Amino acid sequence: MCQVCTVAIIGGLGISRWLCVDDTISGVWIGALLVIAIYYTNIFLRSRKIVFFGSDFLVALAYYLLTLIPLYLVDIIGHPSNRILGIDKLIFGIFFGDIIFITSVKLYLILKKKNGGHAHFPMEKVVIPILSLAIASGIFYLIT
Repeated sequence: MCQVCTVAIIGGLGISRWLCVDDTISGVWIGALLVIAIYYTNIFLRSRKIVFFGSDFLVALAYYLLTLIPLYLVDIIGHPSNRILGIDKLIFGIFFGDIIFITSVKLYLILKKKNGGHAHFPMEKVVIPILSLAIASGIFYLIT
């Protein structure tokens, strides 16, 4: 995960909300952003030697609660008509955004390892996760 990915994901999220796209698509980008925030927070805590039993889980839980509770309180999450497969569209998108982003980062690491520890092309580390999220957004656009 890199800072360029973070900026690109924030940009994707901002554009999706500005264009009033479906909450499922916004959720994909929010999910990826949450994964990045959790990752960097855990790195920061470890660098300060602040590690305790369950710290990774508690950091993740805190980020999800601090994201979902305010969205619920302002009625962005929870509308009965804003569902896909019985799950709130934003939560559905966040779940898939998490999975897609983590999988795409792991894919990059596998491809890099198979190439002798080098990327196949410049900015591959950024292109694979962002392209994966963009493809997922396109699929959700077609579905919803």
